[in-house]
Amino acid sequence: MGTRLNISTAYHPQTDGQSERTIQTLEDMLRACIIDFGGGWDDHLPLVEFSYNNSYHASIGMPPYEALYGRRCRTPLCWGGVGQKEVGSKAAVLDLTEKLQLVKARMKAAQDRQKSYADKRRRPIEFEVGDQVLLKVSPWKGIIRFRKRGKLSPRFIGPFRIMARVGKVAYRLDLPDELSGIHPTFHVSHLRKCLADDVAYVPLNDIEVDERLNYIEEPVAIVDTKEKQLRNKMIRQVKVQ
Repeated sequence: MGTRLNISTAYHPQTDGQSERTIQTLEDMLRACIIDFGGGWDDHLPLVEFSYNNSYHASIGMPPYEALYGRRCRTPLCWGGVGQKEVGSKAAVLDLTEKLQLVKARMKAAQDRQKSYADKRRRPIEFEVGDQVLLKVSPWKGIIRFRKRGKLSPRFIGPFRIMARVGKVAYRLDLPDELSGIHPTFHVSHLRKCLADDVAYVPLNDIEVDERLNYIEEPVAIVDTKEKQLRNKMIRQVKVQ
């Protein structure tokens, strides 16, 4: 069949951007159906699937249904027309083959166009085996395994030693036993080079944050006070030393 299996790295959805974009489009369509028609999302799946497969896609220059079957979908609007139909003819096979080649060429052009946009902001990042790197953490993904969840959790943890290079843009890290449930191969965008020496950084295990974190109030001297009109109320301003 000519298929090829591409292995993606952990926490890097850009590897399969086409599928991610399709899922996002289907989510938007389901959300619109629920808002307009009500009911559960599974009730609208047949309508959303039919609408998506028969909509024009700029990347292939035709609807997915036409790219798959070599002809346009006969909707109920076309049932009134009377004509002849040939199934499995040589002309139909040739037409389907031509459309398949056209779809491949258009998808290649769309991928090259998107790549040209991304390359303008991309800079090459490479590491060597044995380098110490920091691993980026995504707390908004709900990864509780990486310490605490929330905006104040550390954005990078480590450092970890690079064990091997996997492909052109991925590296395998030497993770501790606490992170044994995480796949050790990460995309280069999740890594940052650790510039500190081995004795300069502070391990995360040595850091303890009180759950009742607060600040210490210290006495101050009031130098001057005044009142200021703010719309329909008075506010008091205090100058302290």
